Amino acid sequence: MPKLGLTMEEATLSGWLVADGERVTVGQVICEIETDKVTQALEAEADGILRHAVAVDETVSAGAVIGFIE
Repeated sequence: MPKLGLTMEEATLSGWLVADGERVTVGQVICEIETDKVTQALEAEADGILRHAVAVDETVSAGAVIGFIE
């Protein structure tokens, strides 16, 4: 979970836009996260196969792993 601001401590994964096990490319929007102030789309940082580590509507701490790209 990226830290979107100096005071952000946690966020909620509001939705995966790419299914677990699907191929992604750099810059492709893969999910949306929601804080108390903003909803933000997150992009893939690498090419590969996306694996989900967090379920939709789960709240996690800033810096936590929400998914990874193989």
